[in-house]
Amino acid sequence: MAGRKGAIAFGLVYIPVELFAATQDDAVRFNQLAKDSMQRVRYVKTCPDCKRELGPEDIVKGYQYEKGKYVVVSDEELDAIKTQADRAMKIVQFTDLSDVSPIYFEKPYQVVAQPGGEKPLELLRLAMVEEGKIAIGTTVLGNSETPIALIPYEDDLVMMTLHYQSEVKDIPKAQQHPGIEDAELDMAKRLVESMDAPFDPARFKNTYQEKLMGLIQDKVAGKQIAAEKPAAQPANVINLMDALAASLKERTGEDVPKEKAASRKPPAKRPPSRKKAAS
Repeated sequence: MAGRKGAIAFGLVYIPVELFAATQDDAVRFNQLAKDSMQRVRYVKTCPDCKRELGPEDIVKGYQYEKGKYVVVSDEELDAIKTQADRAMKIVQFTDLSDVSPIYFEKPYQVVAQPGGEKPLELLRLAMVEEGKIAIGTTVLGNSETPIALIPYEDDLVMMTLHYQSEVKDIPKAQQHPGIEDAELDMAKRLVESMDAPFDPARFKNTYQEKLMGLIQDKVAGKQIAAEKPAAQPANVINLMDALAASLKERTGEDVPKEKAASRKPPAKRPPSRKKAAS
């Protein structure tokens, strides 16, 4: 499978690379059908004047610069204005991964060296690994300049497209920070410790999609579909410490009386929450 060819501009070093999409969409897709005929619904593009159905060759890109007036731009013209610098991933700074909020990350691509770019790409990757840094830069994807991050991952280099700050919404509600008792925090930390494990992506399966495919297969076989009974909800709100103790017992088998939880070593002083920097 061919990737998108480009380059990484690292100071005066020019590294020819290819980008390959690192993710795919495995969601089950449904077609829309006309209820009576059970035929697929068609979305037909037509000319508003002659009502003729239009094919891809009949459609051009137009930008409306005044009401009802358009300038037509071809794909060749769009490509012609892209310079070598536009096609490159230009590194503008290095930073810590922890300095970039997860909300800015968008889509990952694997970065693979083109012939002649193997050594400089490995040099860049290894330098970032040794310094514990990621690279931040820009490139042109489609018709838009896009901020990017280059992140070392195992023996590879991954490019993540980033959102612009203007694309990230402000959090609509202020987060509440009620007081937490030391005993509650201590019990919660013990529960976190009991669930601590290396991340294994193979552990996670799309079980809902599996049930969805089972539903489809049952429908194809003509089986009657019965809704599952909803799980019973607890009648009363359980005490937070009781819930933590029960969760810890379920994980470890350890029965921790609430009065003993408070006698453990008190946790370190909690740092204040980080506020969003002013723009």
